Amino acid sequence: MIRIWGVKFWVSCLIIAFFFLFVTLQVVVELGNFEKQKVSSLVQDANQQKLSGPLLKGLHESIFYRKLEHGVGSYPVMLWWSPLTGENGRLGRCGGETCFFTINRTYLQNPMTKAILFYGTDFNIDSLPLPRKLYHEWALFHEESPKNNYKLFHPPTITLFNHTATFSRHSHLPLTSQYLEDLQTLTSVEYFVSIQKKNFLRKNLAPVVYVQSDCDPPSDRDTYVQELMKYVSVDSYGECLHNRDLPPQVNNPSFMDDTQFYRILAQYKFILAFENAVCEDYITEKLWRPLKLGCVPIYYGATNIEDWLPCNKSVIIVSKFSHPRELAQYIKQLDRNDSLYMEYLEWKIQGHISNSDLIHAIKDRTWGVQDVTQDNYIDAFECLVCRRVWDNIRLQRKGLQTKRWKADSKHLSCPAPKPFSFIAERSPKTSMRELWKPSFEQSKKEAKALRFLVDRNRNFTSEEFWNFVFKH
Repeated sequence: MIRIWGVKFWVSCLIIAFFFLFVTLQVVVELGNFEKQKVSSLVQDANQQKLSGPLLKGLHESIFYRKLEHGVGSYPVMLWWSPLTGENGRLGRCGGETCFFTINRTYLQNPMTKAILFYGTDFNIDSLPLPRKLYHEWALFHEESPKNNYKLFHPPTITLFNHTATFSRHSHLPLTSQYLEDLQTLTSVEYFVSIQKKNFLRKNLAPVVYVQSDCDPPSDRDTYVQELMKYVSVDSYGECLHNRDLPPQVNNPSFMDDTQFYRILAQYKFILAFENAVCEDYITEKLWRPLKLGCVPIYYGATNIEDWLPCNKSVIIVSKFSHPRELAQYIKQLDRNDSLYMEYLEWKIQGHISNSDLIHAIKDRTWGVQDVTQDNYIDAFECLVCRRVWDNIRLQRKGLQTKRWKADSKHLSCPAPKPFSFIAERSPKTSMRELWKPSFEQSKKEAKALRFLVDRNRNFTSEEFWNFVFKH
């Protein structure tokens, strides 16, 4: 009897372990292609802007070596552990400071290597710069949502880093406004369509438009939108809940920022702006695009979104409605009443942004978006770390105590995914909806395992890591 019980116990353990591995595999597979495209786009944009950035002007590695031969190679090395920039060697000037930036991992053993930089989506347990020397500072750049690497969103992992650039306003270099070029873009009326014309177009268009091709993310937005569609007409152009086709010339993800695509969206009264995750300060183009176009966003995402809006009445916030039915009724009311609808666009017509916090956030940031006269946010992140390293070098030379920066849990955090209670009526391939919550719970265990193994400060294998995850 005892033997039978023991066999059942171990079989149960194996089943549980297999389930968690299956969850992780499914998430990784779903994200793979999307992330390759995203990272490629990120690097391309950064490199294009880097060509004329005012602070970081690079010198090739060969020049760096020639300087070494002449005895001036005293620049601290910033090692990109993630090959984000693709640069084998570059001297980068950050105001009055100069650092050597490289993705060449042989520099790990160089005594001048002071900081190791990670891109969050690429951060994994298979390859870490261990053992970590006392003077090695770790820096994290991660502008993405938690779906790309949930391990980073738990205290045991995020507190491994000394410097951070994330979407959180609490990070050392906040990237919350990363998708907003400038304030003038918000007040521009380049794509603005009058209410009279929108009313005329309503003969052939729904009042609401939805464009998403990343289906069933952690926010469970598709389930909500599907329920909303029962009560109000929605034109859905993307792969998710698709019911209307875009013109062939713009029916491609690469045209999401195309003028023709913008003009199609601008004809609608309302745009569903639903993020793929619900975290404080995680705000993407989903919000800024309709505001730029002169449409009213129906927003679901950052719980503190009101801190970032151009004015108090510019966005319809989903969380203020108890059910999609109630939201649909409000949409219909505004659709019928031009005066009520236009109250949401008065700030746009008047060109007035009343939110002083948003104004200061854009004016005070040290980087720009799609602006070749400014550094991009990767340059700004590199310079943040470079300057801090130099601050400590000078303190050390004076015999003074050096500064120790450290991230805390506010620098990158997000609650567990919470699916809506509505019944999803989509095809079996949307099973990702059921995987986000267990994936998040497993990531807590992964974060604890990672912290334990990193604190041990020696290399470890994947087998050691997963054994720790499932034993604890």
